[in-house]
Amino acid sequence: MTAPAVLLPDAGPLITLAYADALDVLFKPGWPVVLVDMVLHEVTRNQTPTSEKLALWAAAGPVSIRTTRTFQHHQQALATQPAAVRTANLGELAIQETMNDFALEPPRQTGVFLFEDHKIARASFLLPDNCRKISTRAFLLFLEQQGWLASATDIERRAIQAGRQFSRLRFPPE
Repeated sequence: MTAPAVLLPDAGPLITLAYADALDVLFKPGWPVVLVDMVLHEVTRNQTPTSEKLALWAAAGPVSIRTTRTFQHHQQALATQPAAVRTANLGELAIQETMNDFALEPPRQTGVFLFEDHKIARASFLLPDNCRKISTRAFLLFLEQQGWLASATDIERRAIQAGRQFSRLRFPPE
């Protein structure tokens, strides 16, 4: 038995949608939205134009926070060796960990990894057969095609006008 899809957003899409005041679009497909703890930490640990908005949204919305070994390891490293702590790509590692868990634990869930980083699109990011990856732009176009969103371009425009350097990436390629 396969459970419904679960949306796993990375930091980039969250930041872009926060700039556009459009975090609600994550719920349009009706899938549960799960933030891995490491991604939540990444988008809230420093004062940014969107950090407070994202912290409040995660605390108030119907969002689940998933605990990961990646974040636990990061927290332990911060406590014992703060100067040597790695920060790059930890959100993606935590999402990868979650997708691996989805592949191994019943019920088999379909993970939809929402990303914005060019490196992820081109990387050999291991996706279990029950998981998918989709860029922010492709996700917005999907919502528009389904009739759940009036204009994907409008959200992109709002994010850019608010100061977001939105990815030019088109994935899958046209």
